[in-house]
Amino acid sequence: MDIMEKLGQTKEYIESRLEGRKPQIGIVLGSGLGDMADAIDSPVIIDYHDIPHFPVSTVPGHKGRLVIGGLEGKTVLCMQGRFHYYEGYSMEEVVYPVRTMKMLGIGNLFLTNAAGCVNETWKPGDLMLITDHIKLVADSPLRGKNPDELGPRFFDMTRSYDKALITCAEKAAIKKGIPVRKGVYMLFTGPSFETAAEVRFARIAGADAVGMSTVPEAIAASHMGMHTLGISCLTNMAAGILDQPLNHEEVLETGERVKNTFSILVREIIRSWPL
Repeated sequence: MDIMEKLGQTKEYIESRLEGRKPQIGIVLGSGLGDMADAIDSPVIIDYHDIPHFPVSTVPGHKGRLVIGGLEGKTVLCMQGRFHYYEGYSMEEVVYPVRTMKMLGIGNLFLTNAAGCVNETWKPGDLMLITDHIKLVADSPLRGKNPDELGPRFFDMTRSYDKALITCAEKAAIKKGIPVRKGVYMLFTGPSFETAAEVRFARIAGADAVGMSTVPEAIAASHMGMHTLGISCLTNMAAGILDQPLNHEEVLETGERVKNTFSILVREIIRSWPL
């Protein structure tokens, strides 16, 4: 069965559960940020286990379900938990949900993640609007035969993170009095945290944050012509900046500490999102 057949079956199943709703914005919630979905009105909840051909999230802090409903006047499809290359999934499997969103008619994508802070002038708990990314990982979600129905073989990446949406997010942050950073996110595959040398390299390369997600999804979204906004919650200073070991508990703890602020910002962005 080829990818388009699989996506067709996935789309058919999800649509059968949506009661006629047409999601306008897809939201991916990263580690420690999944409670944002609790704000969705009249939700339809679909466990990943029940969706044909869908991967299943294995990471602590990821509930592993779709939540579809109303949020600030928009209809959203929210992923509580994403898929990562380090879980053993292929890059193609990692981006399967984003491709599913496009099949459902969703043209807008809101990516969030928990990331390590590389910029030494920032601090844990800061929120960063992603302006661009760096991917030195050899594998790609578009490796192999191109599904022409989704997008062209070769495509532009200079507008992967929509400038109009970044401006929208900045205005939303100002309105709510929430300081935000703007910067570059660099992909590492994990599951080990980056070494101190890798973090120094990332800083020299121009990165402000490092993480293990988001980039494959942004690539797939660009391939399909989706409008994408990305926000990183900087949950810890990256390796080597502070003289202390890194752990996933710190990621979750910082996500918990800033989730209310993050929720306020996300809701205001969704409210003002240009469709």
